[in-house]
Amino acid sequence: MRKIKVMSVFGTRPEAIKMAPLVKELERREEIESYICLTGQHREMLDSVMEIFDLKADFDLNIMEKRQTLSTITTKTLLGMERVFEENKPDLILVHGDTSTTFAGALAAFYHQVKVGHVEAGLRTWDKYSPFPEEMNRTLVGDIADLHFSPTKANAENLRREAVMGDVFITGNTAIDAMRYTVSDNFRFGIAELDNLDFANRRVIVVTCHRRENYGKPMEDIMHAILEVVNSHPDVEVVYPVHLSPVVRECAFPILGGHARIHLIDPVNVEQMHNLMSRCYMVMTDSGGLQEEAPALGKPVLVMRRETERPEAVAAGTAKLAGVEKNVIVSMASELLDHPEAYARMAKAVNPYGDGHASARIADAILWHFGLREEKPADFCAK
Repeated sequence: MRKIKVMSVFGTRPEAIKMAPLVKELERREEIESYICLTGQHREMLDSVMEIFDLKADFDLNIMEKRQTLSTITTKTLLGMERVFEENKPDLILVHGDTSTTFAGALAAFYHQVKVGHVEAGLRTWDKYSPFPEEMNRTLVGDIADLHFSPTKANAENLRREAVMGDVFITGNTAIDAMRYTVSDNFRFGIAELDNLDFANRRVIVVTCHRRENYGKPMEDIMHAILEVVNSHPDVEVVYPVHLSPVVRECAFPILGGHARIHLIDPVNVEQMHNLMSRCYMVMTDSGGLQEEAPALGKPVLVMRRETERPEAVAAGTAKLAGVEKNVIVSMASELLDHPEAYARMAKAVNPYGDGHASARIADAILWHFGLREEKPADFCAK
């Protein structure tokens, strides 16, 4: 029997985290010959995920350069993928989400008439500049893809409204699958600052903030809001793994650095982040992935953005949109810190993003598409 050649293409840490459990699932399927192509859009942070999940790349474009632009990421990925396709033309490539690697990888596949499967398809804000460039990246990939793997029903409805070509599947989010590999009660961080934190008696808030659309005054206001929340709650500590972007670091350290209860640390690996979230009190973030992961661990999320492409979390009550204005962020964080009933409502809400079996549904869908499975896999449905 000829095996289906499936190539997973990714280049950033968030993509790698969400693609890792899917790659593991593909490797278990005897009908599939699985390959990994890394672009290296984020080098150090990407490599740590590969090591944790024990994955090895078959191709590595290694495109990362200092202060890289969207144009250099896209063009170097397109040229690199051309060489990959000359050496190994797959039956299907899988791209994830909305990065520049995702868009360029899908476009390269289209140029070589290779089918494209889009994992985490159908997220929309309907504002092409927010998040930037992610909204247009995922929309354009939606126009190219042959298989669309939507985490939720709402995502699938977005795609059907746009009348995309190809098959649409509702799978749940592979981010939830990933935590089955990473979270452990006896986990040690290997970072003294985290291993010495008193999670039992202190309320630890995990913060991430790195979105391009928040650069400038919005990010400064977010930092000042975090500082005020900590200063007004003596039992609160903040752990903020600061993105390596110079723009982010030049904003975070002058405002938050030097505070005894604010821990500005280098980016952590996926195991450390998942276990940090499992022990924290709540999460304040502009990240997309954490909006899905934290609720699976029973942690409320405040989203520090003007809008979110994950409205299901807000509708389900697992996340609230706090925006980027200092006073609003402080008010919403204080409500969760000062009112146990408000906290409990969010912590106990049902996560709408998955049940840990998204990767299996995607693998089944691929087999069905290529005629190696009789029945189309059943859609994921949040209970």
